Amino acid sequence: MPSDLESLNMNDRDPHSINDHLAVQFEDVLGEPDGTHSIPCVWKNSYWCFNLWKSLCYTIMTTLCGICLAMNWGCEFAYISFVHIWYVTPLFKILQLNCGCLQRLYGMCISCCLEPLCTSIGMVFHQFGNGKKPETPMVVVS
Repeated sequence: MPSDLESLNMNDRDPHSINDHLAVQFEDVLGEPDGTHSIPCVWKNSYWCFNLWKSLCYTIMTTLCGICLAMNWGCEFAYISFVHIWYVTPLFKILQLNCGCLQRLYGMCISCCLEPLCTSIGMVFHQFGNGKKPETPMVVVS
């Protein structure tokens, strides 16, 4: 939030381009292909009416609802911040502590139960690889 209203940029009201997809012009909505044209005064007045009503309706809606909706969204994001600060973050801390205990318990179970079994199986298979290979007699060709 700006520290004062004077630092608010009134020219670039979407500095992060989050609503570029809403930059709709008359030509993006209406178009007459070749061979299908209305009379020029209809096309020119349609252009004028489209832009006038788009601007007028937006101005009326923002005048009537903009401040209330801004208050609503401010409250919504304040609520989300409140929930995360006072509920979600402490909940994650509790989970982190409890999962740490469970992780140690799991490690002890693996060390006590599975490690001796794997060591024993490893010793058995190690014996297969310890035997010497039979020597093949060398044949001397004269």
